[in-house]
Amino acid sequence: MEVFSTTLSVVWTIIKTWWWILLPFVLWKHFAFMWREWRKDEYAKGVNNQFYELKMPREVERPFKAMEQVLAGWWMFYDPNDWWETWWEGKYQVKISVEVMSDGGEIHFYLRFPKALRNLIESSIYAQYPEAELVEAEDYTARVPQDIPNEKWDLWGTDYELMKPDIYPLKTYKRFFEETTVSKEYQRVDPMAALLEALAKAKPGEQIWVQFIISPVTTSEDDYIQRAKDEVAKLAYRGDSKSRIKDKPMIQKMVEVVVTGKPPGEMIVEESESILPPEMKLTPGEREIVSQVELKVSKMMYNTVIRFIVLGERDKWNKANLKTVLGYFNNFNTENTNRMKPWNPSTTRISKNKAFFLNVFLHQRKLYMLKRKLFRQYRARMNFHFPRNSDMSYILNIEELASMFHIVGRTAIPAPNVQRIESKKAEPPADLPWNE
Repeated sequence: MEVFSTTLSVVWTIIKTWWWILLPFVLWKHFAFMWREWRKDEYAKGVNNQFYELKMPREVERPFKAMEQVLAGWWMFYDPNDWWETWWEGKYQVKISVEVMSDGGEIHFYLRFPKALRNLIESSIYAQYPEAELVEAEDYTARVPQDIPNEKWDLWGTDYELMKPDIYPLKTYKRFFEETTVSKEYQRVDPMAALLEALAKAKPGEQIWVQFIISPVTTSEDDYIQRAKDEVAKLAYRGDSKSRIKDKPMIQKMVEVVVTGKPPGEMIVEESESILPPEMKLTPGEREIVSQVELKVSKMMYNTVIRFIVLGERDKWNKANLKTVLGYFNNFNTENTNRMKPWNPSTTRISKNKAFFLNVFLHQRKLYMLKRKLFRQYRARMNFHFPRNSDMSYILNIEELASMFHIVGRTAIPAPNVQRIESKKAEPPADLPWNE
């Protein structure tokens, strides 16, 4: 007993003396996160983000594929970090924010990106849409009170998430119409028509903001190709372990027969069941899903954040406008591939069915904090998981993004309040006289 007491005393003395040694191991993850965020904040001070308005041309005769080429050109601002840049310089992959807003029914298209990227962004746009125009503008989010919600202003908004893994594609423009049979702009079924018509119906005192934050991504950061292969394998095998049996070496088969006592004939029967290739067991619908998944990961990818806010003066704004925006995003949902839906933790709504005490007695306070957070993240163009898991997002390829946001002409979408360039630009004639 005395020996046990002595041993316990020694152990306790060691713990009291050296307990702090465990702290670096316990707190390392939290320290690394805080260090990384601090260095990123320092790096962000040198990133000169500029705001630009994208003015649409009066007529657009280019196919939707042209916007894919624009996004493919933008993808070239991908700039991966090495270890030193990540942990000491705080470098991160910069983003482009593509935004559509309506102020009392007047619709504007905006881009926000680092000034150093202007030549790349402009050249990609003008190569496909030479009559479009990109001009410096003021950030429209600075023109409203910065303490929303307040006594005079209120808002409703949400971020969007995908209901299935992001390697499953959304509905794209190719499924709205067959591009090979449509040559005229007025024949297009344009998914953006629903959004612009909704924005055009906003009344004075009401505003609707829609935001797409995109940054290039490769398999180095997110091995989406391997994830797609895994999903395809699940569909192909349907969890059937027999169809997963691989041919075994002869010696291994002999050992299994000796150990299990199982006749070789039974083993042959099991293996013969897998002679039919897995892809031949798929239904037509499953084959289409596999094809769509493989097609998605074959194109350039962007990490994406999508959100929108409906706001305005309390005595003027119409909260029902949010349903029109929700309806726009529903255009890209399919039952067999993927669907978008509001992300509950960011949606400015507090359910009283959960956490009864907090949600009932602190309902207004929690709702206020939720709205403030969404408004702040929209203005700062943050990811919706910030600061926890701030790099989380989902991937969309250039075809999906081109379906959601593209340059449109008046013929395809006659929304009258879209700001357009009414006159065409042209080079002066070669024989024009001029004085030096």
